[in-house]
Amino acid sequence: MQFRIPFDRVNWLNTIFLFFISALAVIGAPIYLFHFGMDWFMGGLLVFYILATGLSITLGYHRLFSHLSFQARWPVRLATLVFGACAFENSVLCWASDHRRHHKHTDHDDDPYDISKGFLWAHIGWILFKVDPEPPLDNVADLRKDKLVMWQARWDKWVAVIVGLLLPAALCFWWTGSWTGALGGVLVVGALRVFLVQQSTFFINSLCHTLGRQPYSTRCSAKDSALMAFLTFGEGYHNYHHEFQHDYRNGVKAWSYDPTKWTIWLLEKLGLASNLRRVPTSRILLAEMAEARRRANEKLERLEASGETACERAREAVQELLDQLTANYHELEQAMTERVEMSKARVAQWRRETRELVARLSSVMPQPV
Repeated sequence: MQFRIPFDRVNWLNTIFLFFISALAVIGAPIYLFHFGMDWFMGGLLVFYILATGLSITLGYHRLFSHLSFQARWPVRLATLVFGACAFENSVLCWASDHRRHHKHTDHDDDPYDISKGFLWAHIGWILFKVDPEPPLDNVADLRKDKLVMWQARWDKWVAVIVGLLLPAALCFWWTGSWTGALGGVLVVGALRVFLVQQSTFFINSLCHTLGRQPYSTRCSAKDSALMAFLTFGEGYHNYHHEFQHDYRNGVKAWSYDPTKWTIWLLEKLGLASNLRRVPTSRILLAEMAEARRRANEKLERLEASGETACERAREAVQELLDQLTANYHELEQAMTERVEMSKARVAQWRRETRELVARLSSVMPQPV
């Protein structure tokens, strides 16, 4: 079957811009660095812009505006809107609308970056091709009431160019006193930084629906991956996020790498954020137990379907694990229904037992036929 690009659906503005900025990043910036290098000022500016822009997407565009996971005072909202625009990922109004639609229709046709249409589509294809008809912005009525959001929706392209490209060039020109320095500001702090932050965001739509584990739910393709969390400012715990999308945390475990979560927590301590939404530990544990029971049932069905005598001991072992998981699940579920106060020690014991049972379940494998 011959492949044909539907040119009538190509979003030429997005395509030309992404090609141009990517070429500057992967060709222009390395050539510049090879010939002129990078001093501490440009390096520090690059790190600042990566952190400011990346966190403005994950903390601002995503958790604050799309999911309303916490409330923030106007300086935080303004900063994330300005530096979020510098990522050249559209206004927060359009970004949040697409993202809310993604959560509502995950892995289905109305999902803007539906992974079932292929890795490349979820990663970047959905940006390069227009959807016909264009979906309306009918799911962001709450954001339309925010004057700062509407200001950014009107001026985001100008903010992106001025603050994201021209300001780094001006600062590097001021520091070096040369146009060579200004060029480095555009290529390194501007184009290279935009490319890195955009790829980090695109990874959330593609790799975070491809690589990792699903400890909380298999209702959609979202997966948890510590590696992806490292590459995406903590957004890689995507299975948890899709199950509990309004939690301000993606990495819910104490040891989870989630700099976005830590930044929100710090803003709360500084009085710049409030009403941080947290899913109760008991609900999280119940989801883990439910998923473990589903996996145990699935494995038991496979063993019973095999009909092999050698699998009898394995079936007994899985059945025993399933019984323990079920008993713990119902005990926790009843305690939550009756609103019984649960001690931290009891919750920790349930969590430890669930982890041990899941590990034992993974070790029980049917004998090869």
